[in-house]
Amino acid sequence: MADTGKAVKVRMLFFGPLAERLGEREIEVALKFGTTAEQLINRFELSEYFDSGLRVAIDGQIGASLDAPLADSSEVAFLPPVSGG
Repeated sequence: MADTGKAVKVRMLFFGPLAERLGEREIEVALKFGTTAEQLINRFELSEYFDSGLRVAIDGQIGASLDAPLADSSEVAFLPPVSGG
């Protein structure tokens, strides 16, 4: 089922401190077919941000499964916790 020659392109969107840390608000990456959001998070070393409330939206859906394979042209947004005041 998994074709090792296939790749998918995914758009990553960063907000708040992540955008500042990476110096980018948006990047497009090519990933092996079958790559999950969790693998993407590990590849970019973003796991530490989850402890402070980072949320992920996949194709506009917050709370989507991080261990499901990403589709071609998926959009993965990394959302910092909302601070009140």
